[in-house]
Amino acid sequence: MTGDRDARVLVVAKAPVAGVAKTRVGAEVGMDLAAELAAAALLDTLRTCAAAVGVDRCRVALAGRLTDATDGERLATALEGWHAFDQRGDGLAERLANAFLDLAAEEDGPVVQIGMDTPQVTESDLAALLDGLDGHDAVLADAEDGGWWALALADPTQGAHLAGVRMSTPGTAAATRSAFESAGLRVGTGRMLRDVDVAADADAVAAACAEGSEFARRWRAGR
Repeated sequence: MTGDRDARVLVVAKAPVAGVAKTRVGAEVGMDLAAELAAAALLDTLRTCAAAVGVDRCRVALAGRLTDATDGERLATALEGWHAFDQRGDGLAERLANAFLDLAAEEDGPVVQIGMDTPQVTESDLAALLDGLDGHDAVLADAEDGGWWALALADPTQGAHLAGVRMSTPGTAAATRSAFESAGLRVGTGRMLRDVDVAADADAVAAACAEGSEFARRWRAGR
C-alpha cells in the first residue's frame, strides 16, 4: 500500500487534553491517565497511517491545540511531514463532512478516514478498506458499539452526506450506510473493530495491539 500514490489517509482527531479527551474512560481511571491514553492511541494511529501510505499522503483534521495536549511535543514530532488543518463545523457529523470536502478541494482520489480510538489498526486494515473501493463507492467499517471506526470514499466530495447523520449512537453505522445508499452509492463493508470508550474497551484493545504499541504500554502501566 505504501506504493499507492493516489490514496490519502485522513485522521480526524482531538488534541488529548486532560478533562476534554476520553472523558468516559477518565471517569473510571482519572482524566490525566485518560489523556495519556488518548495521546498514546493517536501516536499508534499516526505511525500506522504513515507506514501505510507515506507521510506525504497523510492528512490530519485536528480539534484543539497540541500545545495544550498531553505528549504534545511527541505528537508534533510524529506529525512532521503531515498536512494538518483545523476541524470546522458544529458537531462531529459536520466536522467529518467538512474534512472530506477539504481533501476534495485539495485533489481528487480515494481517501480513507479514521479516528484515534482504534490504536490496534494495522496497515493491512487500511489497505483492505482501499481495496474494497474496487467495485464500491464507499467502504464503511463498523465498530462493535454500533458506530464506525473508518470510512473509505472513492470520491471525497461524497463525504458531504455525513453532515446529516447522528453520530455517537448505537445506530450511527446503520444511519451512515443508509445516508450513502440513499444517495445512490454502492457501500462495501470493512472489518469490525472495537474502539475505546470505557475502561473495559481499553483492556480489550490493548490486548489486540501489536508489539510496541504506545497505547498497550500506557494502559498496562496505568492499571
